[in-house]
Amino acid sequence: MISQFFILSQRGDNIVFRDYRGEVQKGSAEIFFRKVKFWEDGGLEEAPPVFNVDGVNYFHVKVVGLLFVATTRVNISPSFVLELLQRIARVTKDYLGVLNEDSLRKNFVLVYELLDEVIDFGYVQTTSTELLKSYVFNEPLVVDAARLPALGPASIFAQGTKRMPGIAVTKSVVATEPGGRKREEIFVDIIEKISITFSSSGYILTSEIDGTIQMKSYLTGNPEIRLALNEDLAIGSGQGPVYGPVILDDCNFHESVCLDSFDMDRTLSLIPPDGEFPVMNYRMTQEFRPPFRVTALIEEAGSLKAEVILKVRAEFASSITANTIKVQMPLPQFTTRVSFELEPGSVGQTTDFKEANKKLDATKQIVGGYEHTLRAKLTFSQESHGNLTKEAGPVSMTFTIPMYNASRLQVKYLQIAKKFGTHEPHRWVRYVTQANSYVARM
Repeated sequence: MISQFFILSQRGDNIVFRDYRGEVQKGSAEIFFRKVKFWEDGGLEEAPPVFNVDGVNYFHVKVVGLLFVATTRVNISPSFVLELLQRIARVTKDYLGVLNEDSLRKNFVLVYELLDEVIDFGYVQTTSTELLKSYVFNEPLVVDAARLPALGPASIFAQGTKRMPGIAVTKSVVATEPGGRKREEIFVDIIEKISITFSSSGYILTSEIDGTIQMKSYLTGNPEIRLALNEDLAIGSGQGPVYGPVILDDCNFHESVCLDSFDMDRTLSLIPPDGEFPVMNYRMTQEFRPPFRVTALIEEAGSLKAEVILKVRAEFASSITANTIKVQMPLPQFTTRVSFELEPGSVGQTTDFKEANKKLDATKQIVGGYEHTLRAKLTFSQESHGNLTKEAGPVSMTFTIPMYNASRLQVKYLQIAKKFGTHEPHRWVRYVTQANSYVARM
């Protein structure tokens, strides 16, 4: 049972607020934001997704820089509320096309109409984009996609010979196209999040891929879709060679997916509902080639000095460029100054040393097949009497690699049962790999 729901900006501005039951004080949004911003409890740098203040349970998720928050005084399942918040964010994006502060403020009437249908007097009714179409009648005011950040979801897929249209992920499921015509198209995204831990010598200690196949359909009449995956796909834990068949530990499917022919030819049949939805979620722990090899070394370089050598090698094809790579490395607590030595011809690379938390930061774009080395000279405020290797690290990475997937799971073809006259609908299949926990020990 939800008492309140609200959406806050990164600055703490209250964009949307709905009080369903009047059981929680009106200033709860301010209390929540102050608690999250100045969180100092349990040694955590950030507030956990669930916490309690003065008998009020606060649940929150962060989506594209916005805080989606729910409050209640009753004992309720945290996983249920967090999933609800994610679904509200997804439904809102389906209707607005673009989910950001500007689109929420321009479409506040539509957003409140959605919230009143999703939750009634604190009880959840539905989070289905398709079912909500029968009850929500306002049309969205479309936000100009040109005003979005340059590296948004639409641009990270802009590689290859056929560029994704800029409106690919900024269309509403209910807005009409200019001229009254509807562009027939369907989008399929294979998104993988990688977790890897490297030993100090570069060997892989643990590795896992959490993947999902997302679909968003703009086809009229909701025709049947047939989606074919690798024929050598196997389900069930097992250890296979790096270039052998694709072996998934486990997977689950959306309720609309028909699996009658999946065991025979790895084909999924479904009638896609409105909005964005996960066709399939999967997990893989079979050995796979990591997109990056990371090695880090720290050694003394004289009195009160040390040198860090950080190497990152891209293991994917040279036709692919990894965006928004960020490398972080904690340094010894008595580090006072860091000077960086960049490679000759380094363009677009930034480095920084945050003295407050003693961390080295580096950001860069990396082209596949190349190795990049960063050298940093450290100055200490006092003599080190311990092992520098134990006082520094581990190295962590975050990145986004478009048109690449480590599991080698592929969509072989995408068939649409319905005929569309003289023109064929546009089919877009995209791949993206991101870091979940990418760590190299010292």
